[in-house]
Amino acid sequence: MTTHDEQARGRRSKRGFAAMDKETQRMIASKGGQAAHQKGTAHEFTPDEARRAGQKGGEAVSRDREHMAEIGRKGGESRQTARNGNRQGGEPEAKPNPSQG
Repeated sequence: MTTHDEQARGRRSKRGFAAMDKETQRMIASKGGQAAHQKGTAHEFTPDEARRAGQKGGEAVSRDREHMAEIGRKGGESRQTARNGNRQGGEPEAKPNPSQG
């Protein structure tokens, strides 16, 4: 079944693996991974290999300064929202004065 957006873009209907629901795709992919491990052809990263792969990904992303600025901006906004108790309106709430009973 295709969506209106897919029809509007002229895409063909999904067939085979792509037409399956996500859970079925996951089950089949899992079986493939298990078979590769049993056969001995699956690659397992050592901690050093995984560390280096993560560093390479971080280096690639950090080259895009505009993207990094956007990430930082979103983080700052999120932190500010959390600090303000997720209130809307932007005005800080007045704190109760313990001396005023």
